[in-house]
Amino acid sequence: MKKSKLADPFEQARLESGIGKMDDQNDPVTMLLRLKDVRKTAHNWKVFQSGAKPGRIVVPSEVNIRDTRQIPFEVDPPEHGDYRKLVEPWFKRPLEADYQAALTKQINEIVDEALSLDDIEVVSDFSLRLQSRALTLLLNTPYSEADTWIGWGTHVFRSEGDSLDGDKANILYDYIDEQIERASENPSDDLYSVLLNSELNGRKLTKEEVKGVMILTFAGGRDTVINAVTNSIAYFAEHPESLARLNDEPEITGKAVEELIRYFSPLTHMGRVVTEDTQVCEHAAKADSRVSLCWASANRDASVFENPNEVVLDRKLNPHVGFGFSHHNCLGATHARQIMQILLTSLAQKVKSIDILDYEENIEDLDQFKRKVGYEKIKVKFNPK
Repeated sequence: MKKSKLADPFEQARLESGIGKMDDQNDPVTMLLRLKDVRKTAHNWKVFQSGAKPGRIVVPSEVNIRDTRQIPFEVDPPEHGDYRKLVEPWFKRPLEADYQAALTKQINEIVDEALSLDDIEVVSDFSLRLQSRALTLLLNTPYSEADTWIGWGTHVFRSEGDSLDGDKANILYDYIDEQIERASENPSDDLYSVLLNSELNGRKLTKEEVKGVMILTFAGGRDTVINAVTNSIAYFAEHPESLARLNDEPEITGKAVEELIRYFSPLTHMGRVVTEDTQVCEHAAKADSRVSLCWASANRDASVFENPNEVVLDRKLNPHVGFGFSHHNCLGATHARQIMQILLTSLAQKVKSIDILDYEENIEDLDQFKRKVGYEKIKVKFNPK
């Protein structure tokens, strides 16, 4: 089996019942596995709520490590729309030419550096650095801040083990509090200052609301981008013909980005809290229980995707939910897509082949399922053209 392959552990359950079950810190989750059910449930915010207790819709639950509500992620309509309208223009900035030029410079530099080395560990020394440096553009903060964020490691809520770590989470919270105070006293053109100066329905955002947006920005796009970048490099290491094809047919790069996101599904699932007794896939779901929208399973649904377990770089119809679905579609998707688009272009132009030298897989334990989400580490050698 290829090292870059991500198997689909959900297939049998998806076909037989459409659901899976897992325990999460004594707060069980019913996992929805079929694309149609995931989309339908994501759209039905009145019955399947995001605005529950802060941290509860995340799987694993973060209720024990934070009480700040992530905004607009943990807010339901109509308030969700107000917050989204406020922040969405900022998160569309990656479509601007100057932003793309700066991001291209960053990514080309890290690819060139990798090409100059005998080997590189992709997770910590390539993907984490790329993600952190790119985040300085999204926040419009000094490039040097990336070094601080790199020092936090690949996950801001977890220590070296897999368990959630409240002490580590506090490092992020304290950092954000400090930045909000700095921006309050000395405003600039960074995201903290823009949010502090923003109005929602005729009032200024509170510092707690600003903190909620910033926690989401830091946490939501960290290990997801790292997984997408790392998995893609592993894929191209074992499919040099795909890298050559992107160089020969750059017009399919956008489709390739969407296909890699579908196939790798960097975020396995996201929860909702049930507001009333209902049914999912003909199974009872009690009020105040949790369901999860399993993006990773939905993206392999053979009733929707032809050859779902293969990477088809120029897949024509690709209604994947790798960036979520409906009103809670990922706020950082534009930024992530630009990272991937530029990275694939840079690799195609500069890299002849990639050798995998050593690796350790990152396996998520979902009780009923074990899913490879990426790598704990993977050492490779980039070979220049």
